[in-house]
Amino acid sequence: MRILMCLLLFLTSMVKLQAQDAGDEDVNQNGWKNTGKLQFLFNQSAFNADWTGGGTSSIAGSFAADLDFNYTEDRIAWENSISAEYGLTIQENEKFTRKTNDRIELNSVIGYEVNENDDTAYYSFFINAMTQATKGYVYATNEDGEITRTERTNMFSPGYFQAGPGFLYKKNKMLTLNIAPSTARLIMVDDMFTSAENYEDGSYFGVAAGESRRYELGASINAVYKLKIMDNITMDNKLLIYSNYLDKPGNVDINYATNINMKVNDYISAKLIFQAIYDDNAVGAFQIREVSGLGLNYTL
Repeated sequence: MRILMCLLLFLTSMVKLQAQDAGDEDVNQNGWKNTGKLQFLFNQSAFNADWTGGGTSSIAGSFAADLDFNYTEDRIAWENSISAEYGLTIQENEKFTRKTNDRIELNSVIGYEVNENDDTAYYSFFINAMTQATKGYVYATNEDGEITRTERTNMFSPGYFQAGPGFLYKKNKMLTLNIAPSTARLIMVDDMFTSAENYEDGSYFGVAAGESRRYELGASINAVYKLKIMDNITMDNKLLIYSNYLDKPGNVDINYATNINMKVNDYISAKLIFQAIYDDNAVGAFQIREVSGLGLNYTL
């Protein structure tokens, strides 16, 4: 709960800072406005046989695509985004290529202005969907010292789908905050996992034994904040919070991600990604991910 309060305080401070941001843009141009960015990150390390400090040679790469399709007309604002990330790493003498990232996310929120000519407050309805593209594995070492892997996840296993009415606050295209106190959520899984022998009820993303889905009803907060730290350095923050009214509402699911982009020129940049997830249906602890590297960019 302390972590949740800190995140909410962070968002409050971002609202105050937003008034000082020089990157304000007009958000009231009617019609469609489509933007997008493709990026490839690369990491590599190599050691020869005489290197005494120890180390393992490796190659890692990841691909990210962020596409936005936004529509405005009179008192209506409709914002859609598609994000996809996929990364692999190969280590010297390693039997398996391992994923470093795998995420597909769709967000859509439509709003209608609460007051005419006020483009900051909207009645809203949102849809969010998240899954992954390929299989995920748990790795272990057997009695012979060999690395083994066991399938843990796959596309739409899990798949998260959320939808609900709420209230949307927007500020200068840099800050959006959507609060939906009545959000339906569907968690989909492959029943191959929940039908396994000795399966513990609810241990696979909260889904009951032999089932392939779990229904929830709760409250959600979705927030996006973009900050210009200095020339050629920007920071994108995304926070998703969900509380299930029907089962342990105090166990709040949190998904926070930040991307720091350091632009060299129109085609080259350095990038730092940090993500923290808490979902006790998946793992009763924080999941932490960090990726950094040199990026090749293409803006659509």
